Amino acid sequence: MIPATQLRPGNVIKYEGELFSVFGVTHRTPGNKRGFVQAKLRSLRSGSMMEHRFRSEDTVELAIIDQQEMEYLYSEGDDFHFMNTETFEQIQLPRSVLGDGANYLTPNVQIKVEFYEGNPIGIELPSTVDMTVVETEPGLKSATASNVTKPAKLETGFVVQVPPFISTGEKIRVDTAEGKYLERAK
Repeated sequence: MIPATQLRPGNVIKYEGELFSVFGVTHRTPGNKRGFVQAKLRSLRSGSMMEHRFRSEDTVELAIIDQQEMEYLYSEGDDFHFMNTETFEQIQLPRSVLGDGANYLTPNVQIKVEFYEGNPIGIELPSTVDMTVVETEPGLKSATASNVTKPAKLETGFVVQVPPFISTGEKIRVDTAEGKYLERAK
């Protein structure tokens, strides 16, 4: 148990019998009233976001999360198959557990799978991934960087907005936190 004032983004807490990932924390002290901690939480079971106000004197239970390095192998319907890189043991996770993370999984990518009490509860993606554009409008050679964008479908079926000079077959770097184009990949 830790005081609510020590919550940090990235913590996983157990609250009302459910696991939540902490996305944002703001400590407020309004005038002559008691201070509180406003926390933005994401349910690891349903993926829904919520905000909760903890009193400064409240305590919160931190969940002990184990991480294992795994390699993404393939998907079959809504199930995604992973292999432990040390023991070669395979597990499968449904899309509901992966959430938006499924958009960034390409075969053979190394990720960390998070476990709570021996059960997989989610994945930790790298901050950026390199993906191939499989479908977009033709690129414009004379186009320079500007705020004009066009949709591009990536190898996983995920669609991002890219500059007009990007064409089909190019590799691009995508930010996994925002789901946005960053740059061309080398």
